Amino acid sequence: MDRVSIETRLVHCGEIDDPSKGIVPPLYPATTYERAGDGSYPGTYVYSRMDSPAFEKPERLLRSLESGSDALLFSSGMAAGSALLQALRTGDRIVAPRSMYWGFRNWIQQFTADFGIDLAFYANDDMGELEALFREKPANLLLIETPANPTWEITDIAAAADVAHRHGALVAVDSTVASPVLSQPLVLGADIVLHSATKYLNGHSDVIAGVLVTRENTPYWERVRVARTNGGAVLGAFESWLLLRGMRTLFVRVKAASENALAIARALENHAEVSHVSYPGLPSHPGHEVAKKQMKGGFGGMLSVRFKKGGEKARAVAAKLRVFKRATSLGSVESLVEHRASVEGAGSLCPDDLLRFSIGIEPVDDLLDDLNQAIDLRTED
Repeated sequence: MDRVSIETRLVHCGEIDDPSKGIVPPLYPATTYERAGDGSYPGTYVYSRMDSPAFEKPERLLRSLESGSDALLFSSGMAAGSALLQALRTGDRIVAPRSMYWGFRNWIQQFTADFGIDLAFYANDDMGELEALFREKPANLLLIETPANPTWEITDIAAAADVAHRHGALVAVDSTVASPVLSQPLVLGADIVLHSATKYLNGHSDVIAGVLVTRENTPYWERVRVARTNGGAVLGAFESWLLLRGMRTLFVRVKAASENALAIARALENHAEVSHVSYPGLPSHPGHEVAKKQMKGGFGGMLSVRFKKGGEKARAVAAKLRVFKRATSLGSVESLVEHRASVEGAGSLCPDDLLRFSIGIEPVDDLLDDLNQAIDLRTED
């Protein structure tokens, strides 16, 4: 099975080690494992807070997806990000992007303040500013999020990794939006890649999960592993099974969503009511050329739309949509919409006139018809 494509291995869940020869892998709910008389563990597993056959198979597939040496599943994307930072030490320094998922940004600010870790922010696409920050003071970890939620700035992973590595820092990339289908951060020079597996990896709005994949098994990575084991932020057996189920269709889902998103972005870019469409697949996007270089096969299913008449118009459009569901999250089979400034609340950096769209796999004509009736606020027939 290792000699076929990763797409085929995902469809077949890797190799299913099941005596019944079922084509769906079994569920492994055990939390503890029997010792032999001499105290050894003949089944190799000890306790599911450390390791389990429940998440071994999806971890192995995720490692292959990202061309990494090891992968760790977590109970959420935030748990994965938390473990990444918990491997730091008091006095260390993080350099993070200004535009990033607001929940993680807020947590980073709190964590670094509480534990004496220095934090500096850079403009996502400004390699000159990034270089200046590293020259100003040594850093231990560079965080990248690309495309960056919710305004979809693009960071040149290879260029940023070169800056960080020349100054002795590790590089971690949140590639949730691109997914392993479209981008390979480890191949581009990153040391660790992060995903909220809740999103595209699962793709069915029924699992909360996170994953970290490393290029090399370093001492830093071992501290991340210890943070997961000791903190207990492991993924449950049923959630692991559902994640593996969702990953079987990862490639077809991401490709369908990317095609839909590009068609919608093109249709809305010159709409009379729209001031701006942010989507890396549009030539008008400032990061389009970098996105073309590091995203292969599409530009993802996420886009944001800003309206000339401001936040009131944006909220009215969201309220009028019928096919799009007004809900948090992204990367699932159904299309979602959010007025992000309202969701993020006080301190949000998101413009009030912006709607964030997660484009699903519905027929694109249904989505376009829904957007047209909502943006124009036409009355029902």
